[in-house]
Amino acid sequence: MVDHRLSEEHEALRESVQTFARKEVAPVIGDYYEREEFPYPLVQTMGRMGLFGLPIPEEHGGMGGDYFALCLALEELARVDSSVAITLEAGVSLGVMPIYRFGSDEQRRTWLPRLAAGEILGAFGLTEPGGGSDAGSTQTTAVLDVGGTSRSSEAESEGEWVINGSKAFITNSGTDLTGLVTVTAVTGQKPGGGKEISTIIVPAGTPGFTVAKKYSKVGWNASDTHALSFDDCRVPAANLLGERGRGYAQFLATLTEGRVAIAAVGVGLAQGCVDECLRYLGEREAFGRKIGEYQAMQFKVADMELRAHTARLAYYDAASRMVRGEPYKKEAAIAKLVSSNAAMDNARDATQIFGGYGFMNETPVGRFYRDAKILEIGEGTSEVQRMLIARELGLPA
Repeated sequence: MVDHRLSEEHEALRESVQTFARKEVAPVIGDYYEREEFPYPLVQTMGRMGLFGLPIPEEHGGMGGDYFALCLALEELARVDSSVAITLEAGVSLGVMPIYRFGSDEQRRTWLPRLAAGEILGAFGLTEPGGGSDAGSTQTTAVLDVGGTSRSSEAESEGEWVINGSKAFITNSGTDLTGLVTVTAVTGQKPGGGKEISTIIVPAGTPGFTVAKKYSKVGWNASDTHALSFDDCRVPAANLLGERGRGYAQFLATLTEGRVAIAAVGVGLAQGCVDECLRYLGEREAFGRKIGEYQAMQFKVADMELRAHTARLAYYDAASRMVRGEPYKKEAAIAKLVSSNAAMDNARDATQIFGGYGFMNETPVGRFYRDAKILEIGEGTSEVQRMLIARELGLPA
């Protein structure tokens, strides 16, 4: 028998995050958004709630849950605000998970307890100014310097990586809580002549690692996003994350997981639009009637609920496959594509229903409209998702 109902544990988590989002986030997030200020008190509360450690085993300081639990939390947060939701999403799927999935025992002991507790945030330094979707075109380099001699061949257990290059659009990279950035860099050349890309942990504050001024963004105004530069930035050779030359494969795996999480954010935004419209339709009057009595409005909200519901089923399916250890690359791409479409379409319709009020940043709908577009771009554009789906169907690359 197929049963889509949540377990008692998952439902309890969903309800607790929903309560936090509505009682603590909703009343204050508009002010943070308007000031373009990172909401430290809210993020610290999420840390105390254990949200940053949801999919991490208790032995590493986490909650011992699963990735689906993280997605449920993200959906409930995004129903109220996407800046807070994306801070958690990037902090876990792009900050914590690479250390957990690929880190050595020592790296896990060093970083995971504080990351899982939300005491520090991790960032994922992949995107570069000249390459977004084409992440294989990485220009940042890391050369192993052993005893004063630069080497780019076999990795040594001692010495230092010397990193040079830049990254763009990196979430959680410049907060007072940021503890590390995992950086993809070219560390040599493959036997066939291609780039050998590896991933290296760079602690915040390392000399030569510079965080640029925060971006002026269209949306996600209460989240943290910066460009990063590395100028002869030196970190220990032991900061190599996973195997040398496996950085490209690591980030592909990281992004596949992250697509399920970002899909949950999209579903939350889409459902938040429905929530706000239902409230407004019951309050607003036009031509002597509540606007919710007009069939045109009813049909529009029905379509919005349809999109949110369908997108939710898509990410539930992808997350359940992931948790069971089954292949889920195609399903993750489908979930990300469907949910980002739903978020964008619902935000547009919600703004239309609210009229002039929907164009004001002081309303959640105004913020939803600004926040929705990036969901069609970040962690793989809609075009990339279609490409991935086609390849999983067996069509030529």
